[in-house]
Amino acid sequence: MFEPVELNNILIAGIAGALTVLFGALYALAFALGRLNQMPWLTGLAYLFFALLAVSVFVLANTLNLNGMWQAVTAMLLAGYLLAPHGIWKLCTGTHAGADESPAPTLQATGENHE
Repeated sequence: MFEPVELNNILIAGIAGALTVLFGALYALAFALGRLNQMPWLTGLAYLFFALLAVSVFVLANTLNLNGMWQAVTAMLLAGYLLAPHGIWKLCTGTHAGADESPAPTLQATGENHE
């Protein structure tokens, strides 16, 4: 049913797992900063980090003997992580679109003393 993971693959899986976390964080950070500061080169760098993330995820899946259906699950998770920052960016910009145009309401001094 399941093949046990070889002892030699434990170190590779640990390194691939660490690289997955690192490249995932760098992808999200570079994507957000590229969009926020309108720097297309930084957004392009984010996609490079995503490609490295995908490689590290597939290395992790292969070293842990996640084959067959699990490769499809891994691909779907990567697709979701590729598209999630785009959706979050649209949600944030849509939510805050009118925030700068209308100032927050302030209380007007009426001159009355309510003591």
